[in-house]
Amino acid sequence: MTAIDSTPRTTLEGTEAHIEATEKYAAHNYHPLPVVLARGEGAWVIDVDGKRYLDCLAGYSALNFGHTNERLVAVAREQLGKLTLTSRAFFNDQLSGFAEALTRLTGKDMILPMNSGAEAVETAIKVSRKWGYEVKGVPAGQATIITMEGNFHGRTTTIVSFSDDDVATSGYAPFTTGFRSVKYGDVEAIASAIDETTVAVLFEPIQGEGGVVMPPAGFLKDLRELCTERNVLMVADEIQSGLARSGKTFACDHEDVVPDIYIMGKALGGGIYPVSAIAADHEVMDVITPGSHGSTFGGNPLAAAIGTEVVAMLEEGTFQARSAEIGRQLEAGFAPLVGKGLSDVRVRGAWAGIDIDPTLMSGRQMSEALMARGILAKDTHGSTVRFAPPLVASDDDVAGLVAAVTEILTGS
Repeated sequence: MTAIDSTPRTTLEGTEAHIEATEKYAAHNYHPLPVVLARGEGAWVIDVDGKRYLDCLAGYSALNFGHTNERLVAVAREQLGKLTLTSRAFFNDQLSGFAEALTRLTGKDMILPMNSGAEAVETAIKVSRKWGYEVKGVPAGQATIITMEGNFHGRTTTIVSFSDDDVATSGYAPFTTGFRSVKYGDVEAIASAIDETTVAVLFEPIQGEGGVVMPPAGFLKDLRELCTERNVLMVADEIQSGLARSGKTFACDHEDVVPDIYIMGKALGGGIYPVSAIAADHEVMDVITPGSHGSTFGGNPLAAAIGTEVVAMLEEGTFQARSAEIGRQLEAGFAPLVGKGLSDVRVRGAWAGIDIDPTLMSGRQMSEALMARGILAKDTHGSTVRFAPPLVASDDDVAGLVAAVTEILTGS
């Protein structure tokens, strides 16, 4: 029998100690800003040294409702004391309510719950292929899915197989086949790529990792018409763009479009717990049969309880309205900076991407300068920075963000 080490664990104190230990014991698959967060409330977080920061990343939109949201924490605490996991070998008393609520929110017949966003994307891929074989009649083993250049859907081997990000793909070949990449937002290119093997078009209504990149106006409507005409599933990855982030419940709502499959995650767990799901109608979802797909944790009672409360909050409409208002404030603040340090600004709801003149600074340098001013944000693709504050951020919070960016770029 191995002796148990009873030596007391050292309590780490201070930013440098935490960073040193993390870098020593955790894989270096991220390059974080040098801040160690310890507490959070609403739109604000506090580091181990007691400094406050406005969180303008919000867990890549997982924290749409803010840190430690009272309603969500209360639900989670209550469920923690009752039942957290059963596996899907048994029914639990929370999944039925969550499933009904999410079908009501999406307008779909059924959901399939998972945990991470990547799992939900993988689920949508599997469902699309199975639908292609069993409903559309695609010959076995030949199903293809059209994807978009510049996409980000997750990090699994299959998902990075259709990524054009060298960092995400380098060293991970051989890749999964069956995907065709076309220019984002180009309906004609999609139409040309569709043939008798095509089962789905997988896309982000807004490309978040790309820097809040939006397709041309009318793209969603045109894509919906094309998919219907060619009998191809329209699969919308709303993991970041959905659940009020863009000023609507779903980003597809901006053009009154309903996809065949919604993919959801991040904010579905309220920033408390990993919760994801896809939603579709019977014609699509009925291809899933017992044993053909599953997850030990997917649909667990803790996740379902939190997800049900998230849906209840979204159904009130206040978060969508607040997101739209934040967007108006961000647009008004950032637009005048184009030509004065910024080359482009893209805003949709409480989500903004700014492209910085690369001769001035990189996105990382902007993020570091913002951190020094008590604001946390994340760069992407060189000189682009994304902002996604929690939807509980105040007007003063947003004004502070705009003022800080302006000061960094113009010195005033």
